[in-house]
Amino acid sequence: MKLLITTQIIDANDPRLGFFVRWVEEFKKHCQVEVIALKDLGQGGKLARAWKLLGLVRRSEYETVFVHMNPEYLVVAGWYWRLRGKKIALWYTHKNVDLKLRIAEKFAHIIFTASKQSFRLQSNKVHVVGHGIDTDFFTPDPAVIRGNWALSVGRLTKSKRHDLAIRIAHEAGKELRIAGEGTEQLHLEALARELGASVVFLGGLNQTQLRDEYRKAAYFIHTSETGSLDKVVLEALACGLPVKTNDLALKHLETAGPDYVREHHSLKKLIPKIIAVLS
Repeated sequence: MKLLITTQIIDANDPRLGFFVRWVEEFKKHCQVEVIALKDLGQGGKLARAWKLLGLVRRSEYETVFVHMNPEYLVVAGWYWRLRGKKIALWYTHKNVDLKLRIAEKFAHIIFTASKQSFRLQSNKVHVVGHGIDTDFFTPDPAVIRGNWALSVGRLTKSKRHDLAIRIAHEAGKELRIAGEGTEQLHLEALARELGASVVFLGGLNQTQLRDEYRKAAYFIHTSETGSLDKVVLEALACGLPVKTNDLALKHLETAGPDYVREHHSLKKLIPKIIAVLS
């Protein structure tokens, strides 16, 4: 199979999407791969970027398209891929449903998502296949002595509810370390001062730095209200970090560990599943 993968960025040090480098590597074990990243489309307005994208997809040689998390690729090029008889798959794991996603759903032949809650638009094209956690990378390290603090990971936005994590850790008498960047940081810093809570803001971390935090913390606090299965929860479990969650749908994960992630959400198992559906 000749596969075109479209994504936002290919950068192992990117705090949000650094993991996708390993996805591409895993895809390359099964098929011939070409990648287009939104960041590589350069500066300019939406029309200029759309025109450049269309130029790239016209020149590429491939049979199948895998669109990672960016429905706008399908808004711009979905019609062209359909006209040329390309098989189109969309990977999407977010509660947000907007016009771009509705258009993308029409053009896509197949939609992959991690859990039932991760894709909120009704469609008979949806395949629930679990997350793709690199369980060769996210592993426990018995040589690392765990500290006495709690860890919260995710973008600093209202929906992630780091404010609740701060309150929970403070009430438990624990320091909280927060990994992530976002617009809520000033508000969260003010809340920590108001409560007298011990909070360390780590900023955006690359994959190696994040793994180190999973291995060193006492437990992981999950307070996100996105309603879907957050990848960071599974990464924490893969590193042997106990999870405490407010989400009743995820309570079963409080007794899970690395074996659960390897069995149900391993990248090595996910990519062959996707390839089998696309073939």
